[in-house]
Amino acid sequence: MRPEQPDEPEPDESEPDEPEQQPGAAGRRRRFADEARAERPDLAALCLLIGAEAGQGQDDAAVEARLDAAEMELDRLAGLLPFGLTGPRAWAAALAELLGARLGFHGSGADYQLLESSLLPEVLRRRRGLPILLSVVWIEVARRAGAPVYGLALPGHFVVGFGDPAERVLADPFAGGQLLTGDDATRLVTAATGAPPPPGPPVPADPLDIVQRILNNIRAWAAARPERTDVALWAVELSLLLPAHPARLRYDRARLLIERGDYLAGAAALEEYAEVVSAVEPSTAEALRRRARAARAMLN
Repeated sequence: MRPEQPDEPEPDESEPDEPEQQPGAAGRRRRFADEARAERPDLAALCLLIGAEAGQGQDDAAVEARLDAAEMELDRLAGLLPFGLTGPRAWAAALAELLGARLGFHGSGADYQLLESSLLPEVLRRRRGLPILLSVVWIEVARRAGAPVYGLALPGHFVVGFGDPAERVLADPFAGGQLLTGDDATRLVTAATGAPPPPGPPVPADPLDIVQRILNNIRAWAAARPERTDVALWAVELSLLLPAHPARLRYDRARLLIERGDYLAGAAALEEYAEVVSAVEPSTAEALRRRARAARAMLN
């Protein structure tokens, strides 16, 4: 540390975008980006930060308190599991008994209509949610207790798996943790998609893949509700903070900014996206630049 220089103001060498220097929503966005780029991304932390975006109008202290309470609830639930569990079937059965039968975590068709069903703090509070969010609860509670657990993205449905592929046990948190045989999983996929699952065992879902799927669900929810461009925008902006994301999301962000009346920011975003596509689609890039000029003209 350099000595103080009383005759000359000490230069401010702090990083302006460090979380501790950016309280509130900006700091949480930075925490989300940093966590997404960590060597081992924390699934619960990322999902909780997604949930915080829905509370942007709340007092920062209240939002942070909700995040802390949700983390403590996951720890508390893990502490309710019995000690000495061994084997994937024992773990799956214990989670189903605790979270499904005893505490009532499950889902229904009505949950697909609610934004809360995609927000981990709300899922923990309501004990209802979409399959992927309920699976996050199962994964995080089981992981804290030491279980060999992971998420599995079956076509049309999300479940959890316990143990290695040779002795894997599947459970469906949406159905309260119902244990699934291979035939059960096939019927579940067929009912959801109209086709049997592809051959071969499903691959455990990476935490960032789970997070991107959750954000996709939120964007789909908002797309069906044109009045909720606010939700669509923050879901897109969080997706853009992930290390890998479709370039098309940059266009979606620009479009949403313009729809919400932020013409200058929307025009700038269109021009940035034009630079991305200009090398391979010059005509598309020129069309984007025309749209950017039209957006700026809205201010005249």
